[in-house]
Amino acid sequence: MSNQQVEISLEDLRQGSEVALKQVYEDNRAKFINFAKRYNLPQDDVIDIYQDAYVIFYNNIMSGKIEKFTSTISTYLFSVGKYLIFDKMKKNNKKVGPDFDLTIVRDEDEIMHTMEIEEQTLTHEQKLLHTHFSSLGKQCQELLNLFYYRGYTIKDILDLGKYNSENVIKSAKSRCMKTLRERINSSL
Repeated sequence: MSNQQVEISLEDLRQGSEVALKQVYEDNRAKFINFAKRYNLPQDDVIDIYQDAYVIFYNNIMSGKIEKFTSTISTYLFSVGKYLIFDKMKKNNKKVGPDFDLTIVRDEDEIMHTMEIEEQTLTHEQKLLHTHFSSLGKQCQELLNLFYYRGYTIKDILDLGKYNSENVIKSAKSRCMKTLRERINSSL
């Protein structure tokens, strides 16, 4: 991350600073395109996906949905972009082959259930994660997906209206992760 990118403030972005918005776009575009190569999508699709991810980022900044950065701007854009990539793959009914590296996927999403995954491509740890994540309750799965995979902040999750307070979300997330870890560790 460049020193210039560190200096971009949320307030600059909210005020519509063309310099800051352009810098975010340009600093992350090539990195995202390089990152997305592993998904074997056409370059035009990857560029469209990056632009869509940037528009979502921009809209979330302008609407006040992002109140503070809990990760880097790049991480946020990549999380949104990765979700859009999987959505594109789902729409294209794209299969995942043996050369696809599933370690780049941090957590499952409902999209993962619709993709055809060749079982021998999963490592032992990935199979354990898949099995035990699926055994969690629906609410735990949704919460962990929102936080770890989709990149939602605790505040974003609170705004969805399914929880009463940030503390309830934090403790629920902690319990879900503890359960997942215990189940995985008991299988090792």
